[in-house]
Amino acid sequence: MQSDAVALLDEAQCQELEAFLADRIYEFNSEATGYFDGKLLGASIRNEAGEVVAGLSGHTWGGCCEISYLWVSAHHRGQGLGRAILRAAEAQAVRRACSQMVLTTHSFQAPEFYERLGYERKYAIEGRPKGHSNIVFVKLLQGENGA
Repeated sequence: MQSDAVALLDEAQCQELEAFLADRIYEFNSEATGYFDGKLLGASIRNEAGEVVAGLSGHTWGGCCEISYLWVSAHHRGQGLGRAILRAAEAQAVRRACSQMVLTTHSFQAPEFYERLGYERKYAIEGRPKGHSNIVFVKLLQGENGA
């Protein structure tokens, strides 16, 4: 196959391809590690009108919970919704036998929020985006058995 056969995709096609690739990578990773327990994780808080005012998405796999997105509406920040939704995700991760949480946040987002909740800053990728950094956080979880 030649490089001139490369097709650049529109937004909808990119989303479809990303889902396809995620499935293929999961299949490969599961075969390589022996962990076939991957599950999506999501949680939301809605207002009286049914609109999402806070949400979280991620997944659990191989004893680890990775948070991809955590968002709270600007109007609802500072009311404990982010903490509540993250604690709910942590509790679900423990129920799924995870021993750690992993997430990234940008330096201009909420690194102090995660530190207050017991997340440890592991490293930062400087210049992502330019003028800022992308920070990786990890929190070890304690299950009912102390693990």
